[in-house]
Amino acid sequence: MTHTHNENLGYFYGLIAVVFFALTLPAMRAAVAALDPVFVALGRGTGAALLAAAFLWITRQRLPTREEAKGLVIVAIGAVIGFPLLAAWAICYVDASHGGVVLGIFPLATAVAAALFSGERPSGKFWLFALMGAAVVVGYSLNQAGGTLHLADLALFGSVICASVSYAEGARLSKSLGGPQVISWALVFSFPVLIIPTVLYAPVTLNLPAESWIGFIYLTVISQYLGFFPWYHGLALGGISKVSQTQLLQPFITIIASVLLLGEHADFMTWLVAVLVAMIVALGKRTQVRENIAAGTTAHSS
Repeated sequence: MTHTHNENLGYFYGLIAVVFFALTLPAMRAAVAALDPVFVALGRGTGAALLAAAFLWITRQRLPTREEAKGLVIVAIGAVIGFPLLAAWAICYVDASHGGVVLGIFPLATAVAAALFSGERPSGKFWLFALMGAAVVVGYSLNQAGGTLHLADLALFGSVICASVSYAEGARLSKSLGGPQVISWALVFSFPVLIIPTVLYAPVTLNLPAESWIGFIYLTVISQYLGFFPWYHGLALGGISKVSQTQLLQPFITIIASVLLLGEHADFMTWLVAVLVAMIVALGKRTQVRENIAAGTTAHSS
C-alpha cells in the first residue's frame, strides 16, 4: 500500500514539474529574441543560485557530505550548465515547438540514465520501445532539416543527455538530501563558474522588449529552480524510470504554449510525431522494470 501511495504521489509531483518544464523552450525562445544566448543560459543559473543561497541560509540546511558533493557536481554540470547552454543555442535556430518534439525523448533518455547510475533495470522490451521512440524523433529531425541533422538538433540531443544524467543523479541524492536541497546546492556550487560569463554577456541596457525579460525571469525562477522541487521529489518517491514517463506530455504542452504565446505554427507532422512519441513511451512504460534495492532485487511492471 505504501509503495503504491508513494508511486502515485511521485506521478503527481512529476506532472506538476512537467507543466513547469514544458514552458521552458517557449520562454527561452522569447528570451533569446533580445538577449544573448550565453546570458540567457548562464544568467538564469546565476539568478537562481542567489535564490538557492537564500533558501539554504533561511532554512539552515546542513552541508552536503563529501560523497553527496560529488553527485551535486554532476547535477550542476548537467542541469545548470550543460542543458541551458546547449538548449539556448539550439533554440536560436529552431522553433520552440520543433524543440519540444525533439526533447520528447527525455523519458527514454532518463530511463537509460536511471539504469546506468541508479540501478534500475528495465526489460528488453522497454529498450525496444526506447529505440523506436528515438528513431521516430531522429526521423522527424531529419525531415525538418531536409535530410541532414542541423547542429541545433545535435545540440538538443546533447542537452537531453546532460539533463537526463542530472535527473537520475539528483533523484538519487534527493533520498538523503531532499529535492529542494539538491537543486539549491547544485546552483550554489555552480555560481563561481556562472558569474563571470553572465556579467560579460549581460545586456548593456535594460531597455529591451518586456517579453524577453519575462521569458528570462521564468527561466530563472521556475525552469532553473522551483520546477526542480516537485521533479526530484517525484522521481525519488515513485522511481526514476516510472515517474520520468510523465514527460511524455511535455511535447504537447510545449507545442500548445508555443502556438498560444509565440504565435508559432505547428504543422501536422509535428503533431503526428508528438503523438507517436507519446504512444511509444506509454507502451514502454508498461514493460517490466527490475529495481536494485538494499534488501535485494525486485521485479515489477509499470
